[in-house]
Amino acid sequence: MDFTAVNLGDTVIMKKPHPCGSKEFTVTRLGVDYKLKCKKCKREVIIPRIKAQKNIKAVIPANE
Repeated sequence: MDFTAVNLGDTVIMKKPHPCGSKEFTVTRLGVDYKLKCKKCKREVIIPRIKAQKNIKAVIPANE
């Protein structure tokens, strides 16, 4: 999968869940790090781009 297609506002489904149990996150910042907001508990996490790209299972574009 081409992960350069991740844009602001997209929903990403990760391989491992957040401690609250949700695997869905909204992308709120891109750059060297990704800032992701959990869709269930609304907490934000910052993870390095390389780690995020390895753990992304699927990308749902924001316009859908």
